Amino acid sequence: MVVTDPRRLADLTAAIAACRICRDQPLHGDPLPHEPRPVAILSPTAKLLIAGQAPGLKVHESGLPFNDASGNRLRDWMGVSREEFYDKSRIAIVPMGFCFPGYDARGSDLPPRRECAPAWRNEVLSAMPQIDTILVVGQYAAAWHLGRRRARSMTETVRNWRDYFLVNDGPRLLPLPHPSWRNTAWLKKNPWFEQDVLPVMRQAVDSLIRETNFG
Repeated sequence: MVVTDPRRLADLTAAIAACRICRDQPLHGDPLPHEPRPVAILSPTAKLLIAGQAPGLKVHESGLPFNDASGNRLRDWMGVSREEFYDKSRIAIVPMGFCFPGYDARGSDLPPRRECAPAWRNEVLSAMPQIDTILVVGQYAAAWHLGRRRARSMTETVRNWRDYFLVNDGPRLLPLPHPSWRNTAWLKKNPWFEQDVLPVMRQAVDSLIRETNFG
């Protein structure tokens, strides 16, 4: 039986909340231009983990991951309520970058800060050995979790979901497009995603969040 140390997770959660690497010790480009507010939900019991990209401005302001339109779409994809989604005993949420990275010159969100994942990700994942399935949301999460196994495009990576979800040494990995409104055209162009991938994800999510072992 896999046992997770709640004290280790509590200490790690506190350390993440206090992290200021991207502002005070930037390794790539300019420092973060605003006060960091790391957003992540770690859990000693959740078997499902959502690996997103980085908080947007609304999430930065609220401190609640996926507390925006993208989150609404993701919850619809998963077939869960808002209450189920934010039940940390059942779902862990660990983005590639914990802090809102700011905007580029066109007003779009910048990529996740490159200091974050190397500093924290392996430690966070090793502290939650009970995780069974990881929803890999977007290209940055796919690059980290799938590595050289991912296809040349995000479309082909998602289309090849069986290669990661059905055959994997560690947690099952399910690649997903980002649920941003910017991908609405992609969803219309690729109806196989809703027809083939979403039913599999919903079945897995339903099973995992209802069989969580609280003992």
